[in-house]
Amino acid sequence: KESNVIAPYRIERVSRLKLSFVCSLLFEHFFLLSLHRASCLEKLGDQTAMIEANLQSRLARSSFDKNCFQNVAEKPHMECEVEMVTPLVSNPGHVCITDENLYFQPLNGYPKHVIQIKLNRVRRIYKRRHCLRPLGLEVFCTENDFCSDIYLKFYNTADRDEIYYYIATFLENHMTEHTAESYMLQWQRGHLSNYQYLLHLNNLADRSCNDLSQYPIFPWVLADYTSAQLGGLTANRWDVCGQNLRVVVVLFCLQARYRGMPEPRFMYGSHYSSPGYVLFYLVRVAPEHMLCLQNGRYDHADRMFNSIGETWKNCLEGATDFKELIPEFYGNDFSFLENKMSLDLGRRQNGSLVIHLMLHRTALESQYVSEHLHEWIDLVFGFKQRGSEAVAAHNVFHPLTYEGGIDCDSIEDPDERIAMLTQILEFGQTPTQLFCTPHPQRITPRFHNITRSSSINSPVSELSPVSQSEDSSFEDLTDESRKLAWANMSNLTRVSSHKIHKDYNRYSCCLYHSPVSLFIPDSTLKMFSKELKEFQRSMSFSNMALSSCLMLADGKTVACSSWDNNVYFYSVPYGRRQDTLMGHDDAVSEMCWFDDRLYTASWDSTVKVWQCASDGSSSHKRSQCQLLAELEHDTGVNTAGLSPAGTLLVSGCKDGAITIWDTSSYETLQQVHCHAGTIHHAAFSPDSRHILSVGADFCMKVIDVQTGMVISTVKAEEEQRCFCWDGNSALCGGQSGDLLLWDLLSSTVTKRIPAHSGAVTAMWMNDLCSTVITGGEDRQMIFWNLQS
Repeated sequence: KESNVIAPYRIERVSRLKLSFVCSLLFEHFFLLSLHRASCLEKLGDQTAMIEANLQSRLARSSFDKNCFQNVAEKPHMECEVEMVTPLVSNPGHVCITDENLYFQPLNGYPKHVIQIKLNRVRRIYKRRHCLRPLGLEVFCTENDFCSDIYLKFYNTADRDEIYYYIATFLENHMTEHTAESYMLQWQRGHLSNYQYLLHLNNLADRSCNDLSQYPIFPWVLADYTSAQLGGLTANRWDVCGQNLRVVVVLFCLQARYRGMPEPRFMYGSHYSSPGYVLFYLVRVAPEHMLCLQNGRYDHADRMFNSIGETWKNCLEGATDFKELIPEFYGNDFSFLENKMSLDLGRRQNGSLVIHLMLHRTALESQYVSEHLHEWIDLVFGFKQRGSEAVAAHNVFHPLTYEGGIDCDSIEDPDERIAMLTQILEFGQTPTQLFCTPHPQRITPRFHNITRSSSINSPVSELSPVSQSEDSSFEDLTDESRKLAWANMSNLTRVSSHKIHKDYNRYSCCLYHSPVSLFIPDSTLKMFSKELKEFQRSMSFSNMALSSCLMLADGKTVACSSWDNNVYFYSVPYGRRQDTLMGHDDAVSEMCWFDDRLYTASWDSTVKVWQCASDGSSSHKRSQCQLLAELEHDTGVNTAGLSPAGTLLVSGCKDGAITIWDTSSYETLQQVHCHAGTIHHAAFSPDSRHILSVGADFCMKVIDVQTGMVISTVKAEEEQRCFCWDGNSALCGGQSGDLLLWDLLSSTVTKRIPAHSGAVTAMWMNDLCSTVITGGEDRQMIFWNLQS
């Protein structure tokens, strides 16, 4: 228009495809015109004629041009009309997928006549929301980049899904599907940086650099941009209310407006991520997009992005500015802060922007941010994003920003529907909710050391007066030995095997500080010498099978549980039964021991806690055990285990529920229904932060102790009956009889070791993780050692 200004232009309603195509062509040419001098406008008539001719010739194309196939032998699977999504532009065309390639042919021939992606190069594909509707598909040919190779918007979900599942099936052997839970476990364990984890969460939450209304979101992590030292920021900006009176006033005004609103109410009139906010940061590298949003002009110089500190202050103290940051602030490329195009943006910035950018990256990976990042994730991607938790956290935005807030397809009036879609695109969209329960905290080095020192009892500290540094060195050496053992667990080698039972072995264990192993269960307890490789002793307690056994802390007494509801105590030095504990109304399934307390799990739906102590007599007979607590469950308890420090108890039931108990108060801390059948085995990780469970549903679940969240689910090809694990890897006994070494961070089997001819039902590992004993339904006991 006159004065070199771009403004809206009214056109008659045309077909959807033609309208989309016209808009994309107009955008391409209008940006070029906006950069020209007024003298160039006289060429507009010629360009308009060219566009019209181009339009007519290309609209005549109603399907994909198969002459563009790279191979004449290619077999097309399907094709349909789509739009290629790029920032602020959706370019219409046709997509065609064959048994070798994915093709997109834009109607206007931009950016090229045909875009081709080889299917064997694809590493990741994601279904996307577009305008809060399930119409998008994004394809990546790299593992770590957050910019994709192509983003397509379909006109119906069925076409999108057909192409998605076709590619997923074709790439089944070439790609690994990751979930938010699997990334969470890697992040918690320190295998992903905070930056990498946030990129993965953004990607899973439908954020894309091709869609400015759903651009990736990153948090503010610095509270002070004037100090020479890093200052950590809390997840919620309202947490600093006590430090800033203006923030208190802003919050009060927003709350008052919220309370006075009719339903649906919202606290914020703008969003924390929108095309305008994204381009506010990226104007120096994407000026054409800013010109498009600002009607051909740049914003006033005072409102341009010139200072990170001033921007943070406006967000903290303003009642209309709530923007978050973008990934570029934490990357290694500072070019988005540099005016390399010599654009006339008003007042120029100094070098402080780049300095603050380097501080951002340092602060993001700091211990303070690592310990508090989960709180921000709760607000943006987690359980505080919606509902009553969002209200309590002052985290309620306009209803149109949430998925499901409105059904645009149900709006019959086309003008009203277009207006609604435009509002959604320009206002911003809340990310897809990834977590519905509190996000667990990251395991930082400081917390890990505290947990380790409290949960590993060094025998050196108990037997000799050593210094704290020596004790710490011993623990470090032991810890390193365990890590080395697990790193070489694939080298586990069979030493010997022994068939000594009539029926299959339900359980096996090894005597501590003794060259003797205990094996059960028909109705007898059998002792086997590991040194002499021969049978030593056999003891019968009941006419029913024994279910489990364990060595008590004195190293001289064995407790055996039975299907006859009793627990039997056996003295190894005296070779006879000491006592019988009749404590349950059904079979005792498993036991565990810590200090002087015995925990017995039973199919009568209880776990009972007993205090047992020796009376010190010459017969070494034990006194009557005193019942301390009875922990009720809904169904029979099939497995139970203690944390290394003995402060937590986990129980697994026949209904698939995991329950975590505080052993000092006997209160329930968490209850998680995570399996679809009986839980075979559950155990804490060495740092007590996680629980691994296996069940009859073929699933392996990793549960965060602090939050009760299932942070990883692995679906195996066979039932896993028992296991030992170190928090990252698990050695499991399978239904097939093999031992399977699992990498839980990637959900893959790294080694399959042939072992038994029937299901592996029991497994024991020594403290240094260098010796393993397994028992199976083939009535065999197998000894294993790690070979260097």
